[in-house]
Amino acid sequence: MRAVQVQLAPLAPPLVLVFGPFDPTGTDGLPADAVTCARLGCHALAAATALTVQDTAGIEEIHPVSPELLDDQARCLLEDMQVQAIKVGGLYTAEGASVAAQIAADYSQVPLVLHLGPRALLPEDAVEQDDADDLLAATFELVLPQTDLVVVEHMRLAQWQSDGSIDTSGSPTPGHALLAGGAQWALVLGHPTRPGHYTNLLVGPGGQTSNLPWQAAPDRNADTGGVTAAAAAALLAQGLEMPQAVEQALQHADQVLAASFLPGMGRRVPRRHVDAGATLQ
Repeated sequence: MRAVQVQLAPLAPPLVLVFGPFDPTGTDGLPADAVTCARLGCHALAAATALTVQDTAGIEEIHPVSPELLDDQARCLLEDMQVQAIKVGGLYTAEGASVAAQIAADYSQVPLVLHLGPRALLPEDAVEQDDADDLLAATFELVLPQTDLVVVEHMRLAQWQSDGSIDTSGSPTPGHALLAGGAQWALVLGHPTRPGHYTNLLVGPGGQTSNLPWQAAPDRNADTGGVTAAAAAALLAQGLEMPQAVEQALQHADQVLAASFLPGMGRRVPRRHVDAGATLQ
C-alpha cells in the first residue's frame, strides 16, 4: 500500500500591527515597514495614520486619517487576529496619538515600539505650531507611558531638550528622561560620547545601559530610525528579549542602509529586501 501523505497547513508567521503613514515612495511608513517585517519573518498589518503627497525630495502634502477611522481600522484587525507586536510610527494629530495610546493600553500585553522620527511638514503659522506642540505633548503624555521601546535620534532629543519640550532634569541623559516619562527601554541613535565619536545608547529598567556600535548612514539618507524600529518590532514579535532584539535590529538597519539606492533626485531609499540572514542569528 502506498503511504498517504498529509499536507499540514503552514504555521502563521508572527503578526506586527504598524501605525504609520502611507509613503508612496516606499522609503518609509507602511509599505517600507511591511517589507522589513516580511524580511524578518513576520507579517505586517496596517493602520494608516495619514496619506502623503511626496517624492524622494520631500513631502508636499499630508492628509491625516480621522481618529475615528484610525480607531476602527486598528480594532477591526485586532479583534480578528492576535498580534505579537505593535509599531507606532508617524502620528499627525493629538487625537490620533490618543487613539494609538488607548489601543496600546487595551492590548498592554503586546510589546509596543514607538519611533519618534521627523515626518511632519514645518509649521507655517502659529496655529500649525500649536497643533505640532499639542501632538508632541500627546505623544509624550499618552503614548510614551505605553511604550516598551522608544527609538529616536540624538539630534531630535537635543532639540526637544533645548526648547523645553522634554524635561531632562535629574536624568543623566535625555534617553534616561524618556524612561522617566514612562517608556521601558529607550534607544538613542547617534548619541555622542566625545567629539567625533558616537554610539547607539540603549537604556532600560534598573539602570541598564548598553553602548552599541553606531555606523554613519550614506549621505542623502532619510531618517534612519524607522528601519531600526520596524526591525525591532519584528524581532520582538519573534519572541526575542529586548537587548537581543535591539542589537539585531541595528545590525539589520546598518546592512539595508549601507545598500541604499538613489532612484530619484532626492534622498536615498534603504534596500529593505537585502537578506540579513547571514548576520542575524
